[in-house]
Amino acid sequence: MSKKEQLILDIQNLLNTHEKVTITAINPHLLEFMDENTLKSIIGSLLDQKEVSKEDDIEWLEQFKKETI
Repeated sequence: MSKKEQLILDIQNLLNTHEKVTITAINPHLLEFMDENTLKSIIGSLLDQKEVSKEDDIEWLEQFKKETI
């Protein structure tokens, strides 16, 4: 498997770890034109979104705990 193919697979796997998102299958031919740096940037953006989502969930949980106590 080439580096680009692995990056595309990593993107697909990251997309599928988001809650409330249906399973995503990416046709690798759609991302073939992108270079490795662009694919890595997409992975970075997905990881950032995941982190923000996690932080939002923690904030909501803390607020919920304050309101119920």
